Amino acid sequence: MPLDRAKNKKANATSYSSQDSLNAIMKQKIKSNTSSSDKAMQSGTSIFDPVLCELAYRWFCPPGGLVLDPFAGGSVRGIVAAKLGRKYVGIDLSARQIEANMEQAARICGNNKPLWHIGDSREIDALCPDVQADFIFSCPPYADLEVYSDNPQDLSTMPYPVFLKAYQEIIKKSCALLKENRFACFVVGEVRDNKGNYYGLVPDTIRAFMDAGLRFYNEAILVTAVGSLPIRVGRQFEAGRKLGKTHQNVLVFVKGDPKKATQDIGPVEFGEMLTPLDRSDEVNA
Repeated sequence: MPLDRAKNKKANATSYSSQDSLNAIMKQKIKSNTSSSDKAMQSGTSIFDPVLCELAYRWFCPPGGLVLDPFAGGSVRGIVAAKLGRKYVGIDLSARQIEANMEQAARICGNNKPLWHIGDSREIDALCPDVQADFIFSCPPYADLEVYSDNPQDLSTMPYPVFLKAYQEIIKKSCALLKENRFACFVVGEVRDNKGNYYGLVPDTIRAFMDAGLRFYNEAILVTAVGSLPIRVGRQFEAGRKLGKTHQNVLVFVKGDPKKATQDIGPVEFGEMLTPLDRSDEVNA
């Protein structure tokens, strides 16, 4: 997801082209996020950090477990899950995005391919009736910071109170599909309203998971690329003392007993991916 922006320069999200750089990132064995940051700055698109994916799956998802992603968007989380031997089920409204994801997964993932469903995540219980997830991992729309489509079902098109109600419903239904003694993780960041005040997306996310019966267990800060922030933030600070943001919040929750969840995950994994990429996997950027 992008850095904080002025509200009058709201962006349209263009994640289809950004996924073309995923293979170049992954060919570096997911050891550095430099390429993803550079690509994002050059293209103006948002690329989910594959390094964060690897850590999240190795630390919080049992080997061979199933990852549920209610805000799938691009292919990164699904492909990294597949390369680490996990199963993956993602939901997204955009048929075009899902088609792009599946084409890339077919080139990269071998037999263990991610699964994406086209649909509204408010109906995730109907779309995934048989799913018993071992880990929830997602990066939701940051309210209306980026508008992903003109579809009225798209949360990014909704006023914040309407967005929040739908967001809470999706979290509740997703958590109902999570097994007992398992972890969930959302990557979120704050967004300003048209008066320059924060909506409170981070605390609203925490409350939504707690209302769904999970407990707030871990928090980490993901430092993102600075890019043009020092230039942009100067005017914002002088005009209204608004600080620039160059981080996102990684929120981890637990359903049930964290010790039992940890036992089921087993020792922390290290080393290479189970199915490393080769030259035949290359994608033209």
